[in-house]
Amino acid sequence: MDYSKLRGKIREVYKTERAFADAMSLNSTTLSQKLNGKRQWDVIEAVSACQLLGIAMTDFETYFFTQKV
Repeated sequence: MDYSKLRGKIREVYKTERAFADAMSLNSTTLSQKLNGKRQWDVIEAVSACQLLGIAMTDFETYFFTQKV
């Protein structure tokens, strides 16, 4: 998956991935693995991320299911 839009939203809202990882109660390494496609997001984490980032559920697919080209 392509998480570039999600990364951009994280930077826009939290400035750093580390700050977002803290807000998600995730280790920064775990977040990095998820954003690099080495670990999967579970549904609860993805919904929580949307809430923290102010992403509407109608935009969920754009952030979590965009295929890399």
